[in-house]
Parts: sequence; structure tokens; C-alpha cells
Amino acid sequence: MRIIRFGVSMPEDLLEKFDAIIEEKGYANRSEAIRDLVRDFIVRHEWEEGDKEVAGTITIVYNHDEADVVKELLDMQHDYVNEIISSLHVHMDKHNCLEVIVVKGKASRIKRIAERLISLKGVKHGKLVMTTTGRELV
Repeated sequence: MRIIRFGVSMPEDLLEKFDAIIEEKGYANRSEAIRDLVRDFIVRHEWEEGDKEVAGTITIVYNHDEADVVKELLDMQHDYVNEIISSLHVHMDKHNCLEVIVVKGKASRIKRIAERLISLKGVKHGKLVMTTTGRELV
């Protein structure tokens, strides 16, 4: 892989804040931090396009005593067997459960699956964390 150098112009205050953050996070240098920012930009673009294959997790916290939430969650996971790769279930306390669902597929479909899961009655909180399959990143 060939490395290309390029210059970036920015206000001094912005660069000082950036340098403070990259030091706090432990980056070796600005180049490493900028590469991570560019990768994140590319991943977000993959999700926005809607037709790229992407990966991610859907994390939900729900009250397992609420209505038919457990049955609906399981039914939905079977409905999307091609996109839902795996799940992890954790008992948080007597009533609340945390579920992390690993997904892979077309971005638009994964977003719809997440919206359906998060909007189920009994789900207290949910979040889709988007990432990449890694195939197109260097």
C-alpha cells in the first residue's frame, strides 16, 4: 500500500483542541487520528447509501414482564435470520434484560430491523451501532 502525504489547513484553536484530544486518546500522531476520522466518515457514508453491506449491533434493554416482548423479540429474530447473525442475552435484574444483536446486511434493511426492535412495547432503550464489514477499508 502506497502512503500519500497531504496538507491540511485549519484554525490554530481547532488544531490545539484536536491535538489535546488525540493525546488524551493515546494516538501516536495526527496522521493516525486523521486516518481513523476518514475511516469513520467512509463507514457513515456506507450506511447512508442504504445498499451497501454493513455490520453492526442493536442493543436493547427491555422489561421481560411487559406484554409479549420476549416472544416478539424472538419471532423477529427468526424473521430476519439472514441479517441477524448472533445475539447475547443478559439478565440485568429481576425484570430487566439487555440484548445485543449482531447484524449484517444491506444498510437500509438493518436500519428497519433496528427500528422495529427498538419500537417494541416493553423495550426501554435501544441503540443501533453501525460499523463496516471491513472489506473496503484499509
